Amino acid sequence: MESDTTQTKLELEKSHRRWRMIKDRIFGWAMAVGGISVIITIVMIFFYLFYVVLPIFGSASTTPLVRYEAPFKGATIAHLALDEYAEIGFVITADGEYAFFAANDGTTINQGKVSNGTGRSVVAIAAGDPVQRSVTIAFDDRTAIVVRPDYAISYPNDKRHITPTLEYPFGKTPVDLGEASGKILLLAAQSQDDEATIVSVTDANVVSLTHVTLTESFLGDEPAVTTTHTALPNIEYDISDLLIDVEQRELYVASAQGQISYFNISDKQHPRLTYLVNVLSNDHRLTSLKYLSGGISILVGDSSGAISQWFPVRDDNNNYTIQKVRSFTPFTAGVSIVVPEYFRKGFVAADEAGNFALMHTTAGRILATDRIATNSLQALAISPRADALLFLTDSGELEKRSVHNEHPEISWNSIWGKVWYESRAEPEYIWQSSSASGDFEPKFSLTPLTFGTLKAALYAMLFAIPLAILGAIYTAYFMTPKMRNFVKPSVEVMAALPTVILGFLAGLWLAPFVEQYLVGVILAFVFIPLSFVVTSFLVDKLPAGVSSYFRNGWEAAALLPVVCFGIWLCVTLSLPIETAFFDGSLPAWLSENFGISYDQRNSLVVGIAIGFAVIPTIFSISEDAVFGVPGHLTTGSLALGATSWQTMIGVVILTASPGIFSAVMIGLGRAVGETMIVLMATGNTPIMDINIFEGFRALSANIAVEMPESEVNSTHFRVLFLAALVLFMVTFAVNTVAEIVRQRLRVKYSNL
Repeated sequence: MESDTTQTKLELEKSHRRWRMIKDRIFGWAMAVGGISVIITIVMIFFYLFYVVLPIFGSASTTPLVRYEAPFKGATIAHLALDEYAEIGFVITADGEYAFFAANDGTTINQGKVSNGTGRSVVAIAAGDPVQRSVTIAFDDRTAIVVRPDYAISYPNDKRHITPTLEYPFGKTPVDLGEASGKILLLAAQSQDDEATIVSVTDANVVSLTHVTLTESFLGDEPAVTTTHTALPNIEYDISDLLIDVEQRELYVASAQGQISYFNISDKQHPRLTYLVNVLSNDHRLTSLKYLSGGISILVGDSSGAISQWFPVRDDNNNYTIQKVRSFTPFTAGVSIVVPEYFRKGFVAADEAGNFALMHTTAGRILATDRIATNSLQALAISPRADALLFLTDSGELEKRSVHNEHPEISWNSIWGKVWYESRAEPEYIWQSSSASGDFEPKFSLTPLTFGTLKAALYAMLFAIPLAILGAIYTAYFMTPKMRNFVKPSVEVMAALPTVILGFLAGLWLAPFVEQYLVGVILAFVFIPLSFVVTSFLVDKLPAGVSSYFRNGWEAAALLPVVCFGIWLCVTLSLPIETAFFDGSLPAWLSENFGISYDQRNSLVVGIAIGFAVIPTIFSISEDAVFGVPGHLTTGSLALGATSWQTMIGVVILTASPGIFSAVMIGLGRAVGETMIVLMATGNTPIMDINIFEGFRALSANIAVEMPESEVNSTHFRVLFLAALVLFMVTFAVNTVAEIVRQRLRVKYSNL
């Protein structure tokens, strides 16, 4: 009977062991699957971010679509353009004939002459801003007419249909260009709404300005056209190019040798010569002069094949002069044509050898080059959406090409380097992704955002590391078990506090408090630690009967009143000290005497708030590491005559250093990736200033703010994903380095 019972027990034990082994295997597989799944997820996140980001670094490309004979075979084409959808082409010949044609096959849609008057011959043609689409034609009787192609869109049977027409915004009667000696050779014109400015140059080198205004009649009559004429000061050189900005306030007059005179024509009756510069050297000739989109920068093409960008920059005397910002050298032959994009800071250019190139000024990149003909092109047009090109070759053929150029403004330098943006005095790191202006130059520098991220982490760690690590060491090594069981869970509960609450408190309460009591806050960082030392010294000098009440391990509880009193004293003394020594305002005093600006939501506030969020993480891990130091190490050290402090410094901290280092790295990762506190407690200004009293914008906060507003797959959208990829890689690198260092420290001190 006993043997049967024993046998049964043995069988039950075997069954339990088998079941435990099965459970061990199940949990082992579950842990393995979970770990592998985490790794796969992280890798997939990386590759997804990389997949979204990769297209912004791609080059542009063009694809030939069709080639056909141009309208008006044998005629000289003076102007060539495309409509928004690159379906309708528009040409004007040097004789004043125009035609609309299908851009896909060359079929003529309608054609005619820009002026039905007799006895007039066209002497010059000038195209205005491409967005306005106006073209001005001057005649030999010193008159001119302004025309504008219009494309009416309808959808019969749900299919888009474009009906092109030629409009005359100032009427079909040519306007008078005034009296001047000689025949008109050059013309520049801009037309916008009810105003036009026309500048002409005669063969006698006489420059005259005609201002045309259109006045609507309240009685419903035909609008009245008014013209005024002004002669510009004499130009000493032979004029080869004219350029008027879209706002009709600036006029550039250039020579083939590269001399450019800048006139302020805001007052049309009194044009004013502002400065004269030379934009070429080494005996090169100026072959092309165009405005970049927006009407701020000019593009100068020369006979060497180089194209340079110039725009006005304010000097030390508060005067504007144009300066060379950057240059491109896409060709070996002279530049013949430069055509800017309608809405971006890119342009397409062609040389005298039949080559063309796509370029972008902000990125400073030559995006694509190709050969289109054997000789210089007659004309070149780009569609408003910059997705198609139309070339007119020297043989009179038109070739249409599609363009793939989605993200031309991005380059390594535009993201991480200094870029000289329009209207800026010098190259800068700037993040500014949007503007109310359609001619805005996007500024996608991640450098100030990365700087802000590191700045937030730096000040947060300076605040958190001493408090968290020293508190962890005291709690684990010196504090009584009873008090430790209360303190450690209390600190760990802080980690559960939502960061949005911390950000809310930091932005709406802490920031104004710090501004009002700035002296007291600064004083507290010195006074409170000093008060601990003074209190310890005084307690040590107390009689034995009194000091016995301060039991070992309970000192932190005794110091609580000291901390409260110290904070109260610092706040109380803040305003009197500020009044006595800083003229009543420390922020104003710092600004006046040292040029240190003060922003209410600044890095000091963010450092305190993020530090408060990071402290529980660093404290908990560090405390576990210190508390986990084997007891025989500490008792052995004490037995050999070391004091508690010597044991703590020479044995405990060294042994726990891998865990403490891991805690710091995990806290750093938390600080780098913090979003809500940074979002709510800073001014979100993407500036690069180490000043602790200035704000910043971090990568994470920038993603949170701008991602909901970005267009999917736009450059802005992909750059935000690039910011996320940078955050991902920084966090991964920090964790990797932390693990390597932790393992080495663990091996180094494992023999203690």
